[in-house]
Amino acid sequence: MSGFFEIFPPSVLDAIGVAGFGLYVLNYALLTFERVRSDHVAYFATNGAAAAMVLIGLLSSFNLASAMIQIFWIGISALAIFIRLRRPAQADEVATRPHPTTPLLR
Repeated sequence: MSGFFEIFPPSVLDAIGVAGFGLYVLNYALLTFERVRSDHVAYFATNGAAAAMVLIGLLSSFNLASAMIQIFWIGISALAIFIRLRRPAQADEVATRPHPTTPLLR
């Protein structure tokens, strides 16, 4: 560990990482129970925040594979937010309409 995070004991960093895990699980549960939509900025912002928190937690007990996954989630979440914020208001309106029922392919 180096820099700013050296002032925190490992137990604090672990707690931040566990809170990030909780945020991941909460976000997925909210998506499952249709309390948040996967095409909204809030969903991606929550995933990005959770990934950042888990990455901070990894500073006390580093694991390269886990760090790479978290960096990927932070990047893909930032890209998704950027795309959704660039989308014109009309496209946003279309995205909020309910999806029509699609018949099964025969």
